Amino acid sequence: MTLSKNTFIGEFSYTLDSKGRLNIPSKFRQSLSKDNKETFVIARGLDQCIWVYPLIEWKQIENNLRKLSSISNTHRRFIRNTARYASPSTYDKQGRIILHPSLIKYAGLDKEVLIIGMINKMEIWNPDLLEKFENKQDELNSEAYEELSNKIIL
Repeated sequence: MTLSKNTFIGEFSYTLDSKGRLNIPSKFRQSLSKDNKETFVIARGLDQCIWVYPLIEWKQIENNLRKLSSISNTHRRFIRNTARYASPSTYDKQGRIILHPSLIKYAGLDKEVLIIGMINKMEIWNPDLLEKFENKQDELNSEAYEELSNKIIL
């Protein structure tokens, strides 16, 4: 089965090295379309994780951010917190990207990390924080999940 370009699914365990480099799974690198120029944009996620977007997907986010009002305090803060921590990263010959130290600290990353495919992006998690987050969310969202699953054919 062949997935659409720039589509990421699955979960992978990897090790973050002492220089902040992280290998992107070859399955994910192979799914990148050529117009991404082997480049991802790495940004702060909303759930204490790191989001990794293909360059093409990030350009769509940029366009949407440009449409927000600079007059609105909420919009300005959202744009600032999104753009402030975002940076492009081209992977090296070993398939590694470099994570900024502030993002590593924000996501509480140590040596072991999980890389999760989220269809249009990847998430990078500290495995312990992800487990705690999911346990908490499961308690809070069981009804919301049921309602959503009724709208999506699984």
